[in-house]
Amino acid sequence: MSRMNPGTTSTAEATDSLLSEGLSYVPGIGPEMRPIERLISEIAPTDIPVLIVGETGTGKQMVALQIHKLSGYQELPFVKVSCGTFAEKPFGLQLHSLGNNSGARESRVGTIFFDEVSELDSSSQRRLLSFLPDGDSLRTNQALTGRIVSCTTRDLEAEVQSGRFRSELLYRLSGTYLRLTPLRRRKEDIPRLVQSFLNKYAWQFRRAEMNLSEKALQSLMEYPWPGNIRELENVVKKIVALENEELGLADLRVRPEATPPQNPSLISSSLKATARTASHRAERRLILETLERTHWNRRRAAEALQISYKSLLYKLKQIQVPDTEQV
Repeated sequence: MSRMNPGTTSTAEATDSLLSEGLSYVPGIGPEMRPIERLISEIAPTDIPVLIVGETGTGKQMVALQIHKLSGYQELPFVKVSCGTFAEKPFGLQLHSLGNNSGARESRVGTIFFDEVSELDSSSQRRLLSFLPDGDSLRTNQALTGRIVSCTTRDLEAEVQSGRFRSELLYRLSGTYLRLTPLRRRKEDIPRLVQSFLNKYAWQFRRAEMNLSEKALQSLMEYPWPGNIRELENVVKKIVALENEELGLADLRVRPEATPPQNPSLISSSLKATARTASHRAERRLILETLERTHWNRRRAAEALQISYKSLLYKLKQIQVPDTEQV
């Protein structure tokens, strides 16, 4: 078995592993997404480099995969390179391994996805630039094969102005810009996304098909979604896993409206009650997030939380999590 450098996804298994995680693209239907959908379909069959810009959780990797699936490279591997995990030397070695060193089809890659390209240091930026074809000459033996797609959460033009990102690298990566709309500005797509995630996790957790109540869906429509699509997916995943809308939506509760001034003598006890409530909510959120990371294996979750298995069972009972070993 060959070993890959840190921060990369195996070229032979990259597309399959990403798809097995359920990273499927759900097209938008609202006015904010229609121009983006058209642009994706227009640029996918070309070799134009694509730079995808958007907030965390807006689905940048989903779009990159969709471009790959609609391109002429779809039968070749999709390779994800996580730019935030590289030092210069390993990054250079990975670029060399992806270079145009062999014409054999089995050695080629289809799409190279540079995730958070803005995280590269100046030396790695220079190295990447040397591997990108300039468009005016044939690909050299060093040039990267396949389609180049990059993404960032940052404003790279501002990064160029500040001297943190090379202007020539930005020009080479941004043959086309795709600016993804945050979920709070495309709420008409929420019902479609919710149904897609309900189906996905009902199948994954072997649950019966689910539909949310109008009240629950309205709660999802009213929430501002700072974590965008990723946060929405995690909420729906929790709803399906727990088979409980109320528990799944608990973290989305709207902050209570301002209350009339209280008697000063009650302030101390109110502060204590507020602190206890905040502590319980934070503890509940941490427990559920840890269970998700451990695929709902309670013994592994207890180890990760550094508490005894018995203590975790007690806390799960307190927060009304179903008594299941693994979901």
